[in-house]
Amino acid sequence: MICIPTDIPAELCAIDDELKAIYHSKDRFCVWIFNTREDRNRFMEQTLGMDKESRADCYIKNYA
Repeated sequence: MICIPTDIPAELCAIDDELKAIYHSKDRFCVWIFNTREDRNRFMEQTLGMDKESRADCYIKNYA
C-alpha cells in the first residue's frame, strides 16, 4: 500500500465510500460523487480503460 498524507475536506470524508469513484494520475487526484451505488457502479463499468478526460466527460454528460 502507498499512502500519501494530505488534508481531505471533512465534507468529502462524510460521504459514503460506495458513492465515490476515485481517479489519480501523476499530478492529479479526482473524486467523483454519485447519488446511488448503482450509478457509481455503472460509471465504473462505462469508463473502464478510459483516461481521466474521457471519464470526466462521461461523468458530466451522465451524472452531473
